[in-house]
Amino acid sequence: MKIEDAAKILAQMYSTAPDKEKAVHVHLFGIRYADELDGMPLQEIAVRAGISKNYGTEIRKGINLARYVALKS
Repeated sequence: MKIEDAAKILAQMYSTAPDKEKAVHVHLFGIRYADELDGMPLQEIAVRAGISKNYGTEIRKGINLARYVALKS
């Protein structure tokens, strides 16, 4: 996955999330795409997605959670 692709997916997930669940969807992005995001500049992905660079930390939290959780279908 390229940075542009990741930013597009994150922007879509963030924009369609309910207002009180924006951060949860950023975590979910990190969980869902943990393997693909490995080594990518997370703050840059957040900025390219049109959200605060501080969400890079939230993406990292999702990546770290990916080892411990499984997505429901």
